[in-house]
Amino acid sequence: MFGTTLKRAMLGAGAGVGIGMAWKQQEVSAFWGKQTSPVSNLAAIRKQVEDLLDDRPQYGPEFVRLAWHSSGTYNRKAGNGGNRGTMDMEPESKDGANAGLGVPRSALEQVVKAHPEMTKADLWVLASLISIDAMGGPKIPFYYGREAGKVCPPTGRLPDAAQGQDHIRAVFTEGYGFNDEEIVALIGAHAIGGCNKDRSGFEGPWTHDPYGFTNSFYTELLNKHWEINPATAGTPNQQYQDRETKSLMMLPADMALVKDPVFLSWVKKYAADEELFFKNFTAAYVKLVNLGYDQSKLQVTSDY
Repeated sequence: MFGTTLKRAMLGAGAGVGIGMAWKQQEVSAFWGKQTSPVSNLAAIRKQVEDLLDDRPQYGPEFVRLAWHSSGTYNRKAGNGGNRGTMDMEPESKDGANAGLGVPRSALEQVVKAHPEMTKADLWVLASLISIDAMGGPKIPFYYGREAGKVCPPTGRLPDAAQGQDHIRAVFTEGYGFNDEEIVALIGAHAIGGCNKDRSGFEGPWTHDPYGFTNSFYTELLNKHWEINPATAGTPNQQYQDRETKSLMMLPADMALVKDPVFLSWVKKYAADEELFFKNFTAAYVKLVNLGYDQSKLQVTSDY
């Protein structure tokens, strides 16, 4: 999920490394906390999360975005970042890319308080996995043992939805370490949820079932005719609408997936084979939410 914001501060690769290295040298001892997350009562947590989803289905996509954006603070060149549950703190909480994420954080606070044996970072990830499963997506293994951070990582590392394929690869490949196959799989999470103008500057859903985790993002991208929404033409938040119904939208970064031939080849594969999409999304999402950790030192379960 892309960090979309009304006020964008583009951070070049060189600047990102410079800021990150300075932060790493000054704050690394405060940032790397003790791993304190044993398996809790996962069935009870699932029940609490599902109750929230029943009350407000919008939480499903929002819990995924919360885990995504928390994990997307990682930068492999700087060697820091990743989800440590610090989005409640400034400046991460004030990052424009995280606009609106106070809503799912507040909703999950009751679950956090009920399970102090689990770090907030672990619980945010688990809530996203439960949501994906509840929305019909794959049941993704839950790796746990994330730390409780004391200091926010540098901001400016999330992808910008208004950019194209070069920016996508700069963030996902250079920053996170994903290949094209994994990048396209992760962006397939745009099957769920939608954009809100007051949060991102963009507006509308990607698919006709924003609470169904399927390969529909790819099929809509390929099968609809997309045109610039005239109400947004020439603005910083220019977006696309489908010619057929004018009720769906795509972001410039989404359209980059059909403009780039390698990305397009994976869009076609995932549109034709949902099982392949689920398989590759599972592997890529595990990698995403574990950024900044040695996965071999985390524990894992699918019993949630």
